[in-house]
Amino acid sequence: MDDDYYSIDSILAENQKIQCTFKVDVPDMGHLDGGKAGDIKALSKVQIPLWMAYILIYSDHADFTIPSPFSARVRNALNAEPRSVRLSALVGQGGLWYGFGRSIMHLLNDIPAEELSQVLTKTFRARLPEVIDQAQHFASLQAGGSGGDAFAAAFREGLDGTERELFQLAQESARKTKAWYETSDRGKR
Repeated sequence: MDDDYYSIDSILAENQKIQCTFKVDVPDMGHLDGGKAGDIKALSKVQIPLWMAYILIYSDHADFTIPSPFSARVRNALNAEPRSVRLSALVGQGGLWYGFGRSIMHLLNDIPAEELSQVLTKTFRARLPEVIDQAQHFASLQAGGSGGDAFAAAFREGLDGTERELFQLAQESARKTKAWYETSDRGKR
């Protein structure tokens, strides 16, 4: 994921909401909380998009709590078995859990940011072989006419957007490799 201003992945990751606790009164911004109140009072907790939270947190107008997709409960589940966690359920269908985590890292101090980085990296490394393996498996089912589309769709539903993209690329690669092998001299032997 790029930090490019025009990157769709960055825009989607930074559109996730986080809970901020305001340190000061903010006049005429009550609509951010979805209420009719004109002001946000100090110590009010408001869910705001991450892109807006950057300004408030860096200017020391608000603090934030670690979002639930990166809570201790989720981290424990990921440490126990990363492949069993449905990352899409944590950030919404098609969401970018890794991208959201990377964006959260920019808000954290050194030690918590390093811990989150390790969780993201460990999770990705543990899940990637399964993603590639399943992609190749479902590609061979589709090529053989067994129709693994329903099972592949169910597997993809639990994946993060980044993993979903890698799954699709691996499936396409497996199909192209099989087609090449069948049309080459080696496949005709």
